[in-house]
Amino acid sequence: MQTNFFRQIAKMNLTGDLQLTIRPTQDNCFVISVLLNNEQCGDEARKLIPPLNLRGTAEDLDNGFFENVATPMQTASGLMVDMDAYMKQVEEAKKKSAMEKEKADREKKEKEAKDKKYNEALQKAQELEKEGKYKEA
Repeated sequence: MQTNFFRQIAKMNLTGDLQLTIRPTQDNCFVISVLLNNEQCGDEARKLIPPLNLRGTAEDLDNGFFENVATPMQTASGLMVDMDAYMKQVEEAKKKSAMEKEKADREKKEKEAKDKKYNEALQKAQELEKEGKYKEA
């Protein structure tokens, strides 16, 4: 017996771990729970994506499993990849924002130091002028 089950999964091109739970029921049916989990996605909202649940006979599931699973799983996979990219961009923006703030603070301190030095020199010159020491002022 040869099947193409894993080739069909590979064709979906999902990012993350695909978890399948198969439970037989008493009426000769199966309940299938399919959940995609991407641990690389840093956004905790990924945990809010519910599993996809299917119910049917073995024949029904053989005939329609991938048609019913492919699109929702690809959508979830794309969403988690996008969320991860978004989180990385937010972190990069925070770093750049902190760097810009640090740069502005450093420039402000340098300007204050120059102003202080200038004011001290001017004050000293005024004191020397009052003492009549024009040459030293």
